[in-house]
Amino acid sequence: MSEAITQLSIQRLLSGNVEYVIPMYQRNYAWEEGEITQLIQDVIDYLPKSGDKARNYYIGSLVVYERPDTKTPVFETIDGQQRLTTLSLLTSYLKNTKAADLDWYANLSIHFDSREHSRATFAAIFEGRFKDDPAEVLAEKQINTGILNGYRLIQKVLPQKLKDNGISAQQFADFLFRYVQIMRVKVPADTDLNHYFEIMNNRGEQLEKHEVLKARMMEKLQGCQQSQSCLHAVWEACANMERYVQMGFTPGQRSSIFGEQNWGRFEPANFAELTAALQRTQEVAYKAGTALSLKDIIDRPPISAEKTDNGEEAPERFNTVINFPNFLLHVLRVDTQANIPLDDKRLLDLFETHVLKQSDPAAAVKRFTFNLLRCKYLYDQYVIKREFIKGADGWSLKRFKWNDGGKAGGAGRGSYVNTFGDEEGSEGINRRILMLLSAFHVSTPTLVYKHWLNAALYYLFHAEQVDAQAYLQHMESVAKAFVFDRFLAPEAGLEYFVIIYGNKGVCQTRREGIAAEALKPRLSFGNIENNLVFNFLDYLLWLEHGASEPVKSYEFTFRSSVEHYYPQKPLQGIDQLVAEDLHSFGNLCLISHEKNSRLSNFTPEQKKGFYLKNTLDSVKQHLMMQPEPWGVQAIREHYQQMMAVLLNSLASQYETE
Repeated sequence: MSEAITQLSIQRLLSGNVEYVIPMYQRNYAWEEGEITQLIQDVIDYLPKSGDKARNYYIGSLVVYERPDTKTPVFETIDGQQRLTTLSLLTSYLKNTKAADLDWYANLSIHFDSREHSRATFAAIFEGRFKDDPAEVLAEKQINTGILNGYRLIQKVLPQKLKDNGISAQQFADFLFRYVQIMRVKVPADTDLNHYFEIMNNRGEQLEKHEVLKARMMEKLQGCQQSQSCLHAVWEACANMERYVQMGFTPGQRSSIFGEQNWGRFEPANFAELTAALQRTQEVAYKAGTALSLKDIIDRPPISAEKTDNGEEAPERFNTVINFPNFLLHVLRVDTQANIPLDDKRLLDLFETHVLKQSDPAAAVKRFTFNLLRCKYLYDQYVIKREFIKGADGWSLKRFKWNDGGKAGGAGRGSYVNTFGDEEGSEGINRRILMLLSAFHVSTPTLVYKHWLNAALYYLFHAEQVDAQAYLQHMESVAKAFVFDRFLAPEAGLEYFVIIYGNKGVCQTRREGIAAEALKPRLSFGNIENNLVFNFLDYLLWLEHGASEPVKSYEFTFRSSVEHYYPQKPLQGIDQLVAEDLHSFGNLCLISHEKNSRLSNFTPEQKKGFYLKNTLDSVKQHLMMQPEPWGVQAIREHYQQMMAVLLNSLASQYETE
């Protein structure tokens, strides 16, 4: 019998005569690009620097139930199956590519109860019975699309991450299998699993790093009750990223901070004015002469926002594109203009360096508190959210507006209106900014890489007044800089920090200095560094072709599969294309992994029949379905057309001062 808690290296976890069974009551594998990229990046971040000694990195826990009466250990996986599956896929990839010596990985340790398609898909991956894609050797009904997509994402993400960080696959594998540790927690044999799941689903959250950070910052303001109260009020108002910040304050506080007319202006100019504005309201005042301890202030319940008569401020209406710990790092970067990693694993260390250990830490805390509230106000108005209303959802770019009904002190009504106030037509500037920001967002699902958001906040923070056209032009320039100065650069591309803070978002690549032929290697299959290349092109195509359906109502979604429209392995004996045409950007489009798994080997005519009956995945793909037949000539012509669209976007550079 194994110990109740066992610390295992990843090699020990996956080797030996042990089975980890994914029971039927567990959901299917569901990790997407964001989670997979984060796991890979976490391992890379803990690799020892030159001259340093390697130290263990603890990747979490795996909760299991050991099934009785088995010849060899069989563990039913209760919690951690997504991580276990990803580690198994990652190890299979490293074995298949012969990136490291993995003779110890001779048996597949992950198994599936009564899920034949999951078993078949994983077996094909583990055994390497394909050249490029498991779909080459499996029928559609044998494929688990989630597992297949996970493997495809590892094929895409890992080589790029190793290249970006200057790390060899052997170095990565050595550290992953020796120094990455997982805690296997075995529940007692007499555990009531149904009761255990009920406890797990209702367990309280542990104290998070941002809560520890708040307490550390409050300590720096000891002796000044008003400053501590201000920090507490701001923190509580901003911490719920899915609620507009005005709704985190009481009505009186909203009027003091955001203007009495419609709570739509940010009036304080600094921390002192913000503190005074809060002190003017009775809701935040304490009894005169009563001193509160730090614990009293931290434990004080958050201010409850009043509901409007139509309830439209309910936080579940909006879904944010960033979480609070990562948002804190964005604000810190804007505040200090230092090249700070946007990685919340380092939240406490980074704030220790840039705020808490400054020569005047109290002043640094006050400055950050004020900038946090201001950035949250700007974020709420000028950055997209996912909005859920009337049984539907979609991207929105809206600001909060309060109407007091024309009566001082009377009942009012809150609503959300387009930030820039135009109609919802495809040509409207509000929709245009929304489309561009959503193109950015779906291209970088991992929170640590949302540099576009940092570019937006940096611009908004320093703009004297936010003008719709100037904001749009700036973010279009940032998109061009990301695409041309970084992803398609002939040599090492510019760092994000240099683009945003050094070049102020101005694209350095000029139309006359680049040719379509020169971009071919960077745009061929397997070499496209980031999905923004596809999504920025789709944004430009939407601008050009958006006057009629279905392009007019197109919306960016999370898509992670690069499809060959002319298939790599035709099923019906049509001609096989040479690699240059097959892998050309003219034959590629970005679609959802479900559709790619179903149709990857179908002919272009068969794919077209399916796609025309479904929602539009890609404007580029929509245009690819127009020529008939789709072959070498159509691919080459489409490549030239797409290059013209991309390169023509460089013709009108927007220079910021």
